[in-house]
Amino acid sequence: MHHGARPRSFYVLASVFAIFVVFLYGPMLTVILLAFQGPDGGLTFPMNGVSLHWFADIFQPQSIGDIWGSFSRSIWLGLMVMVLTVVIAFAAGLAFRRRFKGSGVLFYIVIASLIMPSIVVSLGIGSMFEFLGIPRTWWSSGLGAHLTWTLPFGLLIMFAVFNRFDPAYEEAARDLGASGWQTIRYVVLPIVAPSLVGVALFGFTLSYDEISRTSQSVGPLNTLPLELQAMQTNVTTPVIYALGAYTTALSLIVIGICLSLVAMVRRRRRKHGSDAGMGMV
Repeated sequence: MHHGARPRSFYVLASVFAIFVVFLYGPMLTVILLAFQGPDGGLTFPMNGVSLHWFADIFQPQSIGDIWGSFSRSIWLGLMVMVLTVVIAFAAGLAFRRRFKGSGVLFYIVIASLIMPSIVVSLGIGSMFEFLGIPRTWWSSGLGAHLTWTLPFGLLIMFAVFNRFDPAYEEAARDLGASGWQTIRYVVLPIVAPSLVGVALFGFTLSYDEISRTSQSVGPLNTLPLELQAMQTNVTTPVIYALGAYTTALSLIVIGICLSLVAMVRRRRRKHGSDAGMGMV
């Protein structure tokens, strides 16, 4: 082997990574590309012209499906799941910092939701509501089904955050006369804020894209992923690709907003830290 030459394993791993990237982003890029077909375009390659026709066509009345109704339901459901996931995960993270009776059992009960097949969870929740005579809706049974998916991720993130949290900050706040709520509001929350933004991002995106746990739990009104699945069997135009491109753009916008919030919080923290240091000087 010549000096400086890369080992053969490098090229093997690089090839595996390249294949992974193709399978990860190839379908998304294909959908976006096909969405730009001309008015006579079809669902497969080769493309028949290039235009924005199908992006505009989404805003016209469709003969099948409830695109905008399902889109609205997915957005509101994602926002509800996001808020509840952040609040519950943060409160649970605080609670689990100290051992209490049954904490181990409670932890494993919550995390067990991740290893259960999603369709089984959806069927179980749907059957339970039917047994109790409660109508299944996206904002009740659907919300509960999505929380069984997002909360374990939120809890695991907050557990990792609080395992690295230095309690000296809280002790200093209490020594200065801060109450428990003031300590949480002015000390704990600013420190863990970037992680809470990450939990919010997880909560919204996992809910917005979820289909298995939604299928049997939302009742007769579909969310957007279910509507897209139904449209695959009866839509014969690239309008479905344009819708996929719109939803992908929305996901990227949400990710961008969350990353911007994290950057803003970190800048404010550095600024306050430097101001405090100058004040001490």
